[in-house]
Amino acid sequence: MKEIIPRPQSCVEARKGGFYDMAQIDALDVDAKFKLTAPVITEILEKGLCKKLGKEGKNVLKIGYAAELSPQSYRIEVDENGINISAGDPAGALYAVQTLRVGSMMGTSKLDTKVPCGKVNDYPRYGWRGILLDESRHFFGEEEVKKLLDVMSMHKLNVLHWHLTDDQGWRIEIKKYPLLTEIGSKRPRSQIHGWQSTDVDDVPVSGYYTQEKIKEIVAYAAERGISVIPEIDMPAHFAAAMAAYPWLACRELKRDVHYYFGGKIPLSQGIKDWNRSACIGKPTTLEFIYDVIDEVCELFPAPYFHIGGDEAPKEEWKDCPACQELIRSLGLKNEKQLQGWFINEIAKYVREKGRRLIGWNEVLEGDNLENDVIVQYWTPQKDRKVIKHVKKGGNVIMSKHKYFYFDMPYAQYPLRNTYMFNPYFEGFISMYDNKVKGIEGALWTEWISTPSKLEFQLFPRMEALAEVSWYGGPKNFKKFLQRVKDYIPLLDMYGLNYAKEEIYRAVNLFSRLNTIRTWYGGNENVEYEKNDNKY
Repeated sequence: MKEIIPRPQSCVEARKGGFYDMAQIDALDVDAKFKLTAPVITEILEKGLCKKLGKEGKNVLKIGYAAELSPQSYRIEVDENGINISAGDPAGALYAVQTLRVGSMMGTSKLDTKVPCGKVNDYPRYGWRGILLDESRHFFGEEEVKKLLDVMSMHKLNVLHWHLTDDQGWRIEIKKYPLLTEIGSKRPRSQIHGWQSTDVDDVPVSGYYTQEKIKEIVAYAAERGISVIPEIDMPAHFAAAMAAYPWLACRELKRDVHYYFGGKIPLSQGIKDWNRSACIGKPTTLEFIYDVIDEVCELFPAPYFHIGGDEAPKEEWKDCPACQELIRSLGLKNEKQLQGWFINEIAKYVREKGRRLIGWNEVLEGDNLENDVIVQYWTPQKDRKVIKHVKKGGNVIMSKHKYFYFDMPYAQYPLRNTYMFNPYFEGFISMYDNKVKGIEGALWTEWISTPSKLEFQLFPRMEALAEVSWYGGPKNFKKFLQRVKDYIPLLDMYGLNYAKEEIYRAVNLFSRLNTIRTWYGGNENVEYEKNDNKY
């Protein structure tokens, strides 16, 4: 078997050699337990690997259920007479076929349907292997999301973290509150030229998903072994909602949906209170949030609900009579504990709906957070509260900035960072490894407005993410780089844009520093353009 991405846990070729040609397969026998992923399995096999597949034939590929295999695990056995696949669940069955498909195209522009005789035993290191797609800042639409899901499945990634609301846009239909999309999904312009710039364009940004379209995309993901987790930001990153319904704030100010991505522009205009949190002292705000959660949970069957919870300013809470009265009535110490109380209330509400709450690690600011909240660890600096949360039995998803913020320039975070990640670097000693639910790469889109640039930022970082989240064995970056080159035919098959080696390796220190300086304060497309892409 060829060296694929991600590497299987165990791959042993037969001593006598030999191979089996998948082109001979004319029938497919898939266990009834795998009916969810069976249509996609058939589609993959019939795209060049096998003939048109019937239920009966001379050369049958059998994909059977094996109770001894854990979820997402599979076994492939090959001899000169055929291929047998066993799997622990529908996702494992799909991953086995993805292994055959990836192996057939690694390092070649033509399909190689000959599979060496031997055995593959494979299973993931982490159960959560995800990509965050931010569509609040820029909206990409159904076809691009489905394309991403297809490629995620090929990489054995199984979670799409869908960031649908933020200050710059509300992208999900909520029928009880139509202004969220009528007003909150639109802005007339966007900040451009990086975090240190005050330049803007005149390109309107709009778009949202109807509830029916979301159901369709969620079902499409499930057929590919992927769970879709919604993120509805609260109590901060709430400006799009407050633009639609100003009464959600402590002070009912008429404010538009933000067109800027940080404080540089509003502070240059003398607007000091641009970053605001929802007023959680008002019962009407909680009623609104519960109503939104009710509708969102009807669309997403996955057992998780993400609320962000990060970067929540508390200045207005300090001056708000409703917030201060709630602090007094609950016997809380301060506004940080008020945020902790709020998050606990939301956790309780989604728990009653069979969901578990997830928040970024700032949810730990107060000392009163309940331990069943999953913490997504992103901050560049080490957060000792995350370590404390894990030691108390809490779970964490690793999305550390240095390794997994795929929106950042390659000059700042080269591919090696992602590939060499180890949770032990961040203070997670081996006895807490089982508290790490998994790993997720974040693709924020403040500076990404086209599918081509989105793909450029993502590939080949997705290959490194797939490897580090699936394979638990020793690492060799030099050999991995060769496998990245061999993987290019698969990216070409999907018509994907990707960074060239001189971009993603970013070896020259002087060049890196110059690129970073330019990216932050003059041209956020500097690497994209060096990649021979036109913006």
